[in-house]
Formats: sequence, structure tokens, C-alpha cells
Amino acid sequence: MGLFKKLGNALRKTREAIARKIDALLSHGEIDDDFYDELTDILISCDVGVKTSLDIVENLRIRARKNKIRNAEDVKNELKQILKEEFASLNQISIEYPAIITIIGVNGVGKTTTIGKMAKYFKDKKKDVLLVAGDTFRAAASNQLNEWASRTKTRIVKQGEGADSAAVVFDGIASAKAKNTDVVLVDTAGRLHTKTNLMEELKKIDRIISREYPQAHKYTFIVLDSTTGQNALSQISAFNEFVKIDGIILTKLDGTAKGGVIIAIEKEYSLPVVFVGVGEGENDIEEFDSDDFIDNLF
Repeated sequence: MGLFKKLGNALRKTREAIARKIDALLSHGEIDDDFYDELTDILISCDVGVKTSLDIVENLRIRARKNKIRNAEDVKNELKQILKEEFASLNQISIEYPAIITIIGVNGVGKTTTIGKMAKYFKDKKKDVLLVAGDTFRAAASNQLNEWASRTKTRIVKQGEGADSAAVVFDGIASAKAKNTDVVLVDTAGRLHTKTNLMEELKKIDRIISREYPQAHKYTFIVLDSTTGQNALSQISAFNEFVKIDGIILTKLDGTAKGGVIIAIEKEYSLPVVFVGVGEGENDIEEFDSDDFIDNLF
């Protein structure tokens, strides 16, 4: 199944929530102030966010007036174009090798499963991959990552529960350099209720990576659960306090009508979505394509 179809299937609930309401609104035929107010409400209800929805609709209003757009289908196409231009303005990420990708995010968002899927994704691209079990706070995290290592036939570096995460990363980097590994995927703890400890831990991991492997291309991706909608934004804000986030990975996109949060993330944080989870299988992670995403919304 191609990306377009996978993404289309994953966005079915979001598309039904947005497209159905917009089509019903457009069927009224009158493009007036009430139309724009209702369109704003529709976008907000699909977790695009209040500020982002207001900005998008105001832009649409101005362009529709300037271009004398009155036809319902033309209005929809103009809305699509506005969204595509918003995403096109972002600096997209093209992963270069050797790569060290640190995965952050709160517990419960599917972080470890995402790392396992990413291992399969890169191995399918004929890349040598190493998993680093940097979440030593939860024994279950290391065990789960070990299962993914076995499942994807990927090397893993780990230590016991309670070990120093930075020390595990140090060992992982040594192994990666010795074996000329293409991609190192680093799992980390997500215990936001002890933010100070987490902050220092992530800073230490970052220092170790920069010091021990300066030749590598370093990325930090935050994993967000799509079903949480606007709460995903608060998680970005929390982690942004102490780590530079390079991109977003969205999980569980297939199980929610809140896919509009992708637009809010882009607008409020100017962060690119790099990967999306589009199902439960090990192959159900895909590079994000903003044009496909927008085309599948309407």
C-alpha cells in the first residue's frame, strides 16, 4: 500500500470530521461573514486551534475578496492552497548519515514502539541501525525495546534499570563508531513530573553525543499522540524549555479525528512533522508529506 493510500486511511476520521462539515457548509452556497465564522468553528472543533484557525480563515477571507472567489469549490481549493503554502515555508528535514536520532516524549505516546518501527523503516532502506535503551527509569521500556530489536533483527545497547542514561548512550556511540553504524536511535525517559531531573538527563545525553561523535548528524524528534489534540502543543512547550526539538513524530493518526493538530503545530512552533504512525503494524510509519496530508483532509 502506498503512502497516499495509507495516509488517506489513517486520516479517515479527521477527514470525515472536517470535510463533511465543510462540504455541508459550502452547500449553503452563500460565502458571507456567517460562512467564515462557521468555518472557523469547524477548524477549531478538529483541533486546528483557535489562533491558527482565526489566522487561516482571515487569510482565506482576504484572498477570496481579492480574487473575487464566490464558488464553493474554489473556496475549498483556496483553503487547500493556503495550507500548502504554510507547510512549504517550513525547513523540511532530510536525514543525513551517520545519524543519531534522540527520541523524546512523555510516557504513553508510543515512543518505544515508534523507535521499533523506525528501526524497520531504516533497515528497509538498507541502513545499519543500532537501538540505545536510554530510558533506564522504566524497566518495561528497555524490555519492550529489546523485543523490537529481536523482531527487527537490530543491535541494541542497554544496561540495567536505574543505570545512568548518558552512560548507556556513551556505550551506544562507541559501538556505532566501531561498526560504522548508519543510524542510532536513542530512547529516553518521559517523566515530566520530575522535569528538573529529566532536563539534566537530556542535556547530559546531548553533551555526550556532541562530544563523542561530532561527525554524526544529530536530530531530536518529539513523539506526540495525535489523539490528545491540543494537549500535544503543551508537551512541545514543556520539552522546549530544555531541549532543541528538530521535528515531530505523530503516532495513532489512524485512531483520531484530531489530525488537524498537525496544522496547529506547524503554525505555532514552525516545526516539521517528520514521520507519522498510520497503523498498528511494524511497517505503519511513513515520512510525512504535507501535500498528501492536505489533499487527504478534504
